[in-house]
Amino acid sequence: MFNKPKDAALEAPTATPAASAPVQPQKRAAAASRSAPSIISSDLVVTGTLSSTGDMQVDGRVEGDVHSAGLVIGEKAVIQGEVLADEVTVRGRVEGSIRARKILLCSTCHVEGNILHEAFAVEAGAFFEGNCRHSDNPLAEENARRNPAYERKQPSPAVSAAINAPTNGGAVMAAKALDSAQARPLGVAPKTV
Repeated sequence: MFNKPKDAALEAPTATPAASAPVQPQKRAAAASRSAPSIISSDLVVTGTLSSTGDMQVDGRVEGDVHSAGLVIGEKAVIQGEVLADEVTVRGRVEGSIRARKILLCSTCHVEGNILHEAFAVEAGAFFEGNCRHSDNPLAEENARRNPAYERKQPSPAVSAAINAPTNGGAVMAAKALDSAQARPLGVAPKTV
């Protein structure tokens, strides 16, 4: 009753490892995909481009571009450059453009630059100065090029002179300059008196 035949005892150990062998590579693949993020600590200043295929958390200062799969910008962090990632959470300061599929601007953030996004959320209290535009694929290179339709046009020299004209009697001369610049066809030089 307590004795096993020698043939059955030899077969049992070989069957168990063979059955568990396919499970181990799956566990390793899952653990590798959930690796810890790369962290730029608060006392670190990086000059240059940061690039990662995984997640990244920036709590320090980066003077350059940041490219990653997921990016969290901490409350005390400063990034001066372009941010390019699948998902971005901004709690700190960004001075430059952000291109990402999913962007969250938290209430403590300060962003000065253009945003190109697929999904975009802003918490109350967030600071954002720049242009924001939706794109089906914000990470594609052709979307990064400037679109002339969105660029701010500079006023002509005559209009600039009229805007910056002195207010102590020079306004009449500035108004005449503005009138002559608008009435003159393009390519025709003004007459000198």
